[in-house]
Amino acid sequence: MREKVINYGFFFTGLMLFGLANAIAVQVKYLGLHPWEVLNVALFEKFGFSIGTWSTLVGLLFVGLSWSLNRKYISIGTFLNALLIGPFTDLFLWLNFLPKATHTPLDYLNLLCTMIIAGIAGGLYVAGGIGAGPRDGFMLSVAEKTKLSVSRARILVECLVLAIGYALGGPAFVASFFYTLITSPIFQFTLKHFRHLRTQLARQPELRD
Repeated sequence: MREKVINYGFFFTGLMLFGLANAIAVQVKYLGLHPWEVLNVALFEKFGFSIGTWSTLVGLLFVGLSWSLNRKYISIGTFLNALLIGPFTDLFLWLNFLPKATHTPLDYLNLLCTMIIAGIAGGLYVAGGIGAGPRDGFMLSVAEKTKLSVSRARILVECLVLAIGYALGGPAFVASFFYTLITSPIFQFTLKHFRHLRTQLARQPELRD
């Protein structure tokens, strides 16, 4: 039971931080957003609802696509990821405490904070071991079906998503091409340490016996 609580604690904290990162990024969206957020913001600006609602709907769409391609990448974590990051994003936007765009170098600092938080969030939620998100599951399925490497499948899918978002009027700019370059090393570093921390926390009762 203790291990489950720790795993889900890591997982849900990671999802919450993803929502926070997305909400901060939206404040300085003129600098460019992550390809998936370019699409979500484009859909919001074109059709209404909220950014978080579109994040959830797009996530559920990719759950369905992943299900049709390869069900082994679908788990309870996949659905929770699709259903919760969007509402967390909307919550942080609704609270209205995040710094607004100043159109000064401070905006670049906010964007860098966004990328760091997103990298940490990825490390946390994956370290929880509850399951891959819908977008990650889809990219893994594409890689398996096309025999591409996972990194090439990711580049292919995210470039396609970015193109669709941009065509719909989404905020694609220079920063959109740097998200993966910056967040991936942070993700790899934090994942290693959060996995170690999770293992240590799970073992604590055994150490006291």
